Amino acid sequence: MVQEVPVVWLAASSCTGCSVSLLNSASPTIKNVLVDEVIPGTHINLRFHQTIMAGNGEQAVQILEDTIKDKKDGYVLVADGAIPSGNTAGYCVMGERNGKPVTMEDRFEELARNAMAILAVGTCASFGGIPASGSNPSNAKPIRKVMEEKGINKPLINIPGCPPHPDWIVGTIASILIKGLPSAEELDDNLRPLAFYGTLIHENCPRRAFFDEGKFAKKPGDEGCLYELGCKGPITYADCPLRRWNNGTNWVIGAGSPCHGCTQPEFPNLPMYQKLVDVELPVIGANWTGKKEEA
Repeated sequence: MVQEVPVVWLAASSCTGCSVSLLNSASPTIKNVLVDEVIPGTHINLRFHQTIMAGNGEQAVQILEDTIKDKKDGYVLVADGAIPSGNTAGYCVMGERNGKPVTMEDRFEELARNAMAILAVGTCASFGGIPASGSNPSNAKPIRKVMEEKGINKPLINIPGCPPHPDWIVGTIASILIKGLPSAEELDDNLRPLAFYGTLIHENCPRRAFFDEGKFAKKPGDEGCLYELGCKGPITYADCPLRRWNNGTNWVIGAGSPCHGCTQPEFPNLPMYQKLVDVELPVIGANWTGKKEEA
């Protein structure tokens, strides 16, 4: 008998880039993820995703209501995008109830309280990202902060990136299906899986030798380390140099651009093409566990 794992995907203040990235999953393909058994005997039942689902209107929203009622504490909530909370949170709504719009903040709270676990996909959901930057007129907040403010005590895993690599999303879900929810030791202080966010980009960068030799590019296109052109690799945790993007074709530094640090809580508030200042740069062989050292 195949076990069905219900999943609800909620898109809040986002650009849909995280969904597009997921759809570009190469191995397994999105067809494999949604149609086949991800692992023998286990099938993901994606019940709701307002960006890619064919259904719409009241019938589609009813699926959310039925999932909360029929699958209480038995479904996984996946959310991308920050949660707006300003101006009665009318900046983002999801469906109606009794003829009135339901704010994304209320919709998320209701779904989160009744979920088995929550995955915050993308930097906007994980850390606030672009919607929460600058003047932040919608008072957008990361999912972790919303949960803390509303006293929602459910397991949360952050999968940041702008967008996150499809392997990070699918790999995290597959790991949960195989081993269960990750232990505290398998996540860093920002609730990111160490399997994907356990090393600095700087450590595995193919231009690392240039950094150690003190050979720095002075303008885009130059040979050398891109640190002085604003590369955030020395403070960014992700496995992009090894995994690469578009089915392993290339990645940002391979294309000649500095890393912008999109998996970090500071993104996008660090100037993109300005050299990092007042940061402690890593040295060769430095170990990182993702855990803060005890004082």
